[in-house]
Amino acid sequence: MALKITVIGTGYLGATHAAALAELGFEVLGLDVVPEKIDKLRRGEVPMYEPGLEELLRRHVAGIEGSSGRLRFTMDWAELGEFGDIHFVCVNTPQRHGEYACDMSYVDSAIASLAPHLKGPALVVGKSTVPVGSADRLAVYLAEHAPAGADAELAWNPEFLREGFAVQDTLHPDRLVVGVRSERAEKMLREVYATPIEEGSPFVVTDFATAELVKTSANSFLATKISFINAMAEVCEAADGDVAKLAEAIGYDDRIGAKFLRAGIGFGGGCLPKDIRAFMARAGELGADQALTFLREIDSINMRQRGQMVELTRQALGGGAFLGKRVAVLGATFKPDSDDVRDSPALNVAGQIHLQGGQVTVYDPKGMENARRLFPTLGYADSALEAVRGADVVLHLTEWREFRELDAAALGEAVADRLILDGRNALDPEVWRRAGWRYRAMGRPTA
Repeated sequence: MALKITVIGTGYLGATHAAALAELGFEVLGLDVVPEKIDKLRRGEVPMYEPGLEELLRRHVAGIEGSSGRLRFTMDWAELGEFGDIHFVCVNTPQRHGEYACDMSYVDSAIASLAPHLKGPALVVGKSTVPVGSADRLAVYLAEHAPAGADAELAWNPEFLREGFAVQDTLHPDRLVVGVRSERAEKMLREVYATPIEEGSPFVVTDFATAELVKTSANSFLATKISFINAMAEVCEAADGDVAKLAEAIGYDDRIGAKFLRAGIGFGGGCLPKDIRAFMARAGELGADQALTFLREIDSINMRQRGQMVELTRQALGGGAFLGKRVAVLGATFKPDSDDVRDSPALNVAGQIHLQGGQVTVYDPKGMENARRLFPTLGYADSALEAVRGADVVLHLTEWREFRELDAAALGEAVADRLILDGRNALDPEVWRRAGWRYRAMGRPTA
């Protein structure tokens, strides 16, 4: 008999996972405790912008004309426990307020709410990013509080989704990692992921601790690579070098690779910053804090980039105060193809300039609503052209394709001064210079 699957938490991770499992042919029941979110999902609407997700959702949500009907949503824990053979926990693990450590309250609450309803054999699978050691603790809790006892088993299956590519990453993952303690758990997860495994996705079976460490280790490595090239950008600024050419040259070394070597204003979002901080905090609790002290500098370099972009803007405007200066900001999200503005470097730079007296106007293709909620005092425009109208300087801070394809000549007609600062090193300097702009980018004083 085919496995029935539940997904607890229907945010970015959970909604994508639930829709993808339905696409893979499973009957899926998603649960959330927020009524508004459930109502939207039942209508086939996603609670965030993610390319391809709404189309995938509408192919399977029950009640939508032409759908498979394999995907339903509920707020009833008893219904969830009765329905599922496998329960995926996909809730948020934010940074704890005022600390580096991870806030496990949502995961703990999900397990506590589910456990009393596990009356028969079931597999609970954690996908949330958690501190190493969490799975051990949660496995004990399940065995003690589920009526099924030891038949309510735990596994850990970390997610590796990239915002903007979440559907692709779920249906065609570059690897699957499962931390299990029994052949039964491994067999069930192999059944869940049979299609991507057949397509060639590596399936890595490990213990709980290693599975928990994979996600934080991967994010820490990526953060290190980004901050490394940003540190080189600082050196290039001082030495009149070109960090883009430097990155190109070292990227040809296949031991290093070209990915994540674009210097700019740094990383943000809901994963990398909080994950490396939580990793440091957990290492300290385990007595291994010396092993990860380098991550403090990685975090410091990343945050420093934002202030350096503000100073680059100040110098480009003559070195004085921002008071009375009109600044156009292209980009609000922390990365393109997303509406996520959590810990967005672009909005941080815009906010700093605004607080120092600049008249800042922001435009972003998808993040405007979220940006307005977070920074209501900034100015906002409905297009790039409107954002730059009358601007003394234009800042390119999120590398949307729309911005790379802008008509530099047309924009030049709208600004007060044709001055553009590329905070992502993603624009073609020659295109902008041919249109009469002065172009400047971080780490490229001679470009």
